[in-house]
Amino acid sequence: MPTISGARRPPRTRAWLAGAALTASILAASGAGAQTPAPLSLSEALARAAAFDPSRAALDARVLAGQAAIRQAGLKPNPTLGVEMENFAGTGAYSLVDRTETTVSYQQTLERGGKREARTGLARGQLEVARLRGAVRTLDVLRDVQVAYAEALAADAELVIAEARLVAVQGAQRDVDRRVKSARDPLFAGSRAEAVTAQAEIARDEARATADAARARLAAYWGAGENYSLDLKLFFEVTAPAAAPAAEVADLQLLAAERDVAIAAVRVEQSKAVTDPTVRAGVRYLGQGDEVAFVVGGSIPLRRYDTNRAGVERAQAERTAAEVEIESARLAREREIARLTRRMTASARESERIRIEVIPVAIRAVEQVRAGFTRGGFQYLDVVEAERALFDARARRLVVLRQYHLDLAALDRLTGRHAALATQTASAETRR
Repeated sequence: MPTISGARRPPRTRAWLAGAALTASILAASGAGAQTPAPLSLSEALARAAAFDPSRAALDARVLAGQAAIRQAGLKPNPTLGVEMENFAGTGAYSLVDRTETTVSYQQTLERGGKREARTGLARGQLEVARLRGAVRTLDVLRDVQVAYAEALAADAELVIAEARLVAVQGAQRDVDRRVKSARDPLFAGSRAEAVTAQAEIARDEARATADAARARLAAYWGAGENYSLDLKLFFEVTAPAAAPAAEVADLQLLAAERDVAIAAVRVEQSKAVTDPTVRAGVRYLGQGDEVAFVVGGSIPLRRYDTNRAGVERAQAERTAAEVEIESARLAREREIARLTRRMTASARESERIRIEVIPVAIRAVEQVRAGFTRGGFQYLDVVEAERALFDARARRLVVLRQYHLDLAALDRLTGRHAALATQTASAETRR
């Protein structure tokens, strides 16, 4: 909040302004009633939320499933053990059981066309997709936490403004009461001042409830209570955003991994177009005597009807779609980053101009009107209007700053600013 300063003020005005500044300073330093001495930083809030995220167990399970899929994809087809009995029963010379011929065979399908390698590549790609989806979800959670953190800061700042306004209208009400008692103002002036004070008290109570709710909503991301403080300087000190990094974030990496899966699927479909022969070897026991004969055989499917051409075309179309989606997502990301950067720059500039050009003038107007009101030169409505102008300027700056921090959360999500924090937290959980 801007410091209220100036020279040559009446004693009563200086006391009122000092009280308002003291209230704002106390609230800003204490985080609106926090009980812990050290303020909670954004990085600490993000680390707590990332460590508490219950979806991490689901990600671990999907990773285990992907690893099992890789092992399964690398296995060869199972062999077949067959038993065949010929001349088991019949008529005439074949009615005797001793004419039976039994063949025991071992049959194996030989995969060709790189089927096993294609399956394994597809499974590895699907595992990478599962990991990146977990990273994307973690970034979404961190974005939500950053939004909740900004909302909590904004709610505390709104409470500061509401407390300062209440101190101001209470001081004005005391002045009006003295003027009414000395018959310098009519009775309805005191009633009007009392109503304005009651409205300010209601606004202060509502701001406090909003701040409590915002702090509880933020603490819910790590499953703890509201026993923490926030540093309001982080809310009021803003600058124009720096240039976005050129590195691809998890969203684009996920799309690239899905494209790689589509490419691997093309290889799988192409390998299916290659027929697999089946070889067979066995031993035949002849029914008459103890003679034994070895038999061998084999088969290979004919590519007459199903050549899997449509399957290959489908996989190729999905690969093309994945490549187009990558470029589309990259362009959309660049456009959104540019839009957020421009708006954040405008918000930072407007906030600074309000702080330097508007609020000091509004404070001076309040001082001048209250000084004239004390001397009997202005009415109470003039004081109310001057204080409302100051309150509106501070409230407008709060709106601008809140939007800046919400845009910052969206920009950090697009640029993957907190991706390293999420990765470090995940690695720590894995080591445990």
